Amino acid sequence: MNKPVPIEINHIQAEEQIRITWNDGHIWEYPQTYLRGYCPCAQCQGHGASDEKKFTPVKEAKLEEIRAIGNYAIEFRWADGHNTGIYTFDYLRSLCQCLQCEPSHAGST
Repeated sequence: MNKPVPIEINHIQAEEQIRITWNDGHIWEYPQTYLRGYCPCAQCQGHGASDEKKFTPVKEAKLEEIRAIGNYAIEFRWADGHNTGIYTFDYLRSLCQCLQCEPSHAGST
């Protein structure tokens, strides 16, 4: 099977969530604070080649814009001016916390 890629991305402002529908039929709603906290940029995750994801709490994670980056990633532009994180499709899928995806996270943070 091909790698999962988003086919629909909806910003549900009233719930402060981003709903992603994947080409394999999977749907997950990511809280804005969760996505902002797991920003993949070097400033947030560090410059090393670690597989461990670090969560950085942010007081207010208001999403202003979602932008496609080629055919492999999404950029979120946050109200605090942060926009350097490139969320690859693989990275976004790895952040899913549903029961279906959870076994694939065994040993990861």
